[in-house]
Amino acid sequence: MASQSYSALNRINPHGMATIDDDLNREIVKMLQVDGRRSYKEIAQELNVSEGTIRNRIQSMKEAGALRIVAVADPTAIRYKADAMIGLKVAPGHTIEEVSERLGKSADVVYILWVSGRYDLLIEIVTNDRGNFLDFLETQIHSQPDIASSETMTGLKNFKNQFLLKYN
Repeated sequence: MASQSYSALNRINPHGMATIDDDLNREIVKMLQVDGRRSYKEIAQELNVSEGTIRNRIQSMKEAGALRIVAVADPTAIRYKADAMIGLKVAPGHTIEEVSERLGKSADVVYILWVSGRYDLLIEIVTNDRGNFLDFLETQIHSQPDIASSETMTGLKNFKNQFLLKYN
């Protein structure tokens, strides 16, 4: 990888902020996904660019909201008491956005996706307590007028949970 040349300029979105839409930024992100504490110097040496370039690229992606460096616990190593995917149909007269916004306020909801097919939304809920899970279903799903129907699919075993940027 060190022999590859990165001559493309940092891609800029319409708001003048950096994105991860170029090869160098993607390689930086890929390396940080493996070790978020890796030094700029190490990254620069491996990618055959200056340390300043790495520093500027990372800062620019952070400012653009395209990159956050955080610690993430491996979900496959943690045994939650309740983990479920819930397919939701939004009730007539309500919008997908308003239901998503309401459910997104819950710390137990870790994933919300607008989908095609039999559901309008697919959400994932993760709790440490079965009682909290049942309370969430009752108060946030089953008793809400903005949800026409739901299907709860509880997790039995988590084989893979990948938070990494996908590459072609």
